[in-house]
Amino acid sequence: MSQSAKGAARITVIEDVQGRADTRRVPINKVGVKDIFHPVRVKDRSGGEQHTIANFNMYVNLPHNFKGTHMSRFLEILNRHEREITVATFKDMLTEMTDRLDAEEGHIEMRFPYFVSKKAPVTGVESLMDYQAALLGERKDNHNHMIIKVVVPVTSLCPCSKDISEYGAHNQRSHITIEARIQGFVWIEELIDIAEEEGSCDLYGILKRPDEKWVTEKAYDNPKFVEDIVRDVAVRLNDDERIRSYVIESENFESIHNHSAYALVQRDKDAEDAAKED
Repeated sequence: MSQSAKGAARITVIEDVQGRADTRRVPINKVGVKDIFHPVRVKDRSGGEQHTIANFNMYVNLPHNFKGTHMSRFLEILNRHEREITVATFKDMLTEMTDRLDAEEGHIEMRFPYFVSKKAPVTGVESLMDYQAALLGERKDNHNHMIIKVVVPVTSLCPCSKDISEYGAHNQRSHITIEARIQGFVWIEELIDIAEEEGSCDLYGILKRPDEKWVTEKAYDNPKFVEDIVRDVAVRLNDDERIRSYVIESENFESIHNHSAYALVQRDKDAEDAAKED
């Protein structure tokens, strides 16, 4: 080999600038990469998997004495786990990220569209419904904490309108948002089911005339305020020991007002248990 070839093959040692000491004594709560779009495959309850595009935010904490973190490592970790994402593999990715970056705390946020095939209630015509879903993970004190979040569109029908009107009642599309910290395994579809069952009626991609009659009458027979919706969802989550804390929101995009009606309820079962022990 010629001297020039040997020189070209020689690896130059480059200083790790991020690893320099910092003297300002200001720790950073979250540092990392944000708004990364990445293809993933998500396991669903039917036994299959969905090919989708997820948006990732990935952070770790940074002690006061380090100048910076290694940004490229976040993407390396993400690329190693791109084949299949489940709650289990998401936890593995969270642990790996925190360990590789020598951090005490880590956070990963993964948001993606999620699809469920639904049959129309009378004709049985099948169509896809899309939902906004997210997996939110935090690693702290060597423990992983997982949150599943879904935004579920439903129909809500106003009880007051039904009660005071001689005929008809106003209804609107509503969004029910469930953000649940879980212990154990919970399918995304389980939270979607709860939200849809506690609206006045759920939505469908395709409805024929007999189906439209059915959903209209179901909503009319099941009127609910936003307050009713969040309370009914809360009752369901209160009875599920896998759900350790939750935030439930309901927003009605009003059809007779130029504003939304909104309600929120939250609970932390673990904090309540700890308070009882004290």
